Amino acid sequence: MSWMQVIVLSLVQGLTEFLPVSSSGHLRIFSELFWGIDAGASFTAVVQLGTEAAVLVYFARDIYSIASGWLKGLFNKEARNFEYRMGWMVIIGTLPVALVGYFGRHLIRDSLRSLWITAIVLVAFSLVFILAEKLGTKKRNYEELTMRDAVLMGLAQCLALIPGVSRSGGTISAGLFLGLSREVAARFSFLLAIPAVLASGLFSLPDAFNPEFGQSASALQLGVGTLIAFVVGYGAIAWLLKFISKHSFSWFAAYRIPVGIAVLGLLATGSIAAY
Repeated sequence: MSWMQVIVLSLVQGLTEFLPVSSSGHLRIFSELFWGIDAGASFTAVVQLGTEAAVLVYFARDIYSIASGWLKGLFNKEARNFEYRMGWMVIIGTLPVALVGYFGRHLIRDSLRSLWITAIVLVAFSLVFILAEKLGTKKRNYEELTMRDAVLMGLAQCLALIPGVSRSGGTISAGLFLGLSREVAARFSFLLAIPAVLASGLFSLPDAFNPEFGQSASALQLGVGTLIAFVVGYGAIAWLLKFISKHSFSWFAAYRIPVGIAVLGLLATGSIAAY
């Protein structure tokens, strides 16, 4: 990979990872538009470590409370409070995407990276956003989260393995359908993504240097890309949480649909290739 590719794609990763617009989809589109080649799922997974580091820093207090509460509850039944239950919710909610990601890794790195799929999903899944906004009561708060919410949002997280869906978009939409407020759905979505993305990035690290699919990157390029994604991603988290406190997720559908249609047009005219 060239340094320009690394810098641009890392900026795109940081800007889009937490917004429900699909970071993997945007990386796929930018790669094809400007360089005519797919950077690869492994590069994406590794650079995502930067944006997940941003989550770790931004939600450090929440993570510490959940982790310490879970550990205390393991050895003391009297200490099994909400944080203890939240620890199990994150663990159980992560299992679906871990299993699907591992057993479907070859499909994810190859067949699902067609730009036809990305463009169609960008448009189609936008309708899910709109429905979630219209049908969700958005009344349930953070303390009302249950294991059922964790399992269903965890299953929705599996959809993020398809470029164009969006990890936050899938899980937040599921949360809205379950009656959670936008802020609660987004906060739990970020917490739920931490184990899955960290595991995916570390698992993909060796492949990023000599990928089966996509381009290779040097250790320095991956390091710089991860740092860029961290800085930009931190700002994106803060902006999104502030934005959704007053605005509907349908605004993101208004962005995704024209982008998806534009990519479909470029594909149909042969201006860009699907792979």
